[in-house]
Amino acid sequence: MQTSQIDIAAFGPEHLEAAVTLSRQAGWPHRLEDWQMALTLSKGVVAIEGDRVVGTVLVTPYKSDCATINMVIVDEAMRGRGLGRKLMDAALRLAADRPLRLVATTEGLPLYERLGFRETGRVLQHQGIVGAIAEPGQTEQAAAGDIEAIVTLDRLAFGADREGMIAYLGKVGNFAVIRRDGRVCGFGAIRPFGRGEAIGPVVAEGLEDAKALVAHFISTRTGLFIRLDTTAEAGLSLWLAGQGLAHVGGGIAMMKPPIHRAADPAATTFALANQALG
Repeated sequence: MQTSQIDIAAFGPEHLEAAVTLSRQAGWPHRLEDWQMALTLSKGVVAIEGDRVVGTVLVTPYKSDCATINMVIVDEAMRGRGLGRKLMDAALRLAADRPLRLVATTEGLPLYERLGFRETGRVLQHQGIVGAIAEPGQTEQAAAGDIEAIVTLDRLAFGADREGMIAYLGKVGNFAVIRRDGRVCGFGAIRPFGRGEAIGPVVAEGLEDAKALVAHFISTRTGLFIRLDTTAEAGLSLWLAGQGLAHVGGGIAMMKPPIHRAADPAATTFALANQALG
């Protein structure tokens, strides 16, 4: 059957169970709750053949600053028929004129390049059963009054206002902070995800603070499954492997158009929220 016989419809809550099935087919660990988070923060479309969902894509807008394109999945029986391009065309319309970001697989790279996306870096996925590690002394559980400072640091590091995402993470997970002279100068988040929990985002002034924020969480989770997505340039990968979080894959960070911002010394992203949300 050709893609012209496939309908494109708005992604609604009624499509979530089918989306979970598609992501499992693709080998992704997403639970229903993980899809619900992504959809709550996003707009998207599904491809429907008859009464069956055969493709998904979400666009997560961060106000007018930018958007990420994510959860691009095509049913394995439908691949090679142009459905990925059809889903991406719909996503580009939803994103309007926002600058765009995504994390590509090797297989998806040629399509994204044809659509004007350009590589800006590498994302490294780390996961595993964490070993014993001492609790760091310089971190603490975030207080409700720290959220404004967390949003500000995240905006400095990411280059867009993700207030809505930070608020959602506060509902389903929790934050740790590093505080100096009464000022929040670094934060990390953890939440249930996939096979266990996911750490991210982690934003800090430097690598040692980033390690401390990750250690804040894994020091109380010995023997549990943790996932963390970092970047090659962050410098955290080797240390993570030493804590039992092996490098198991990743993706290619891309932008359209490619925007190169000067690094802010006060806030560097050492772990992504995840590959979908940046």
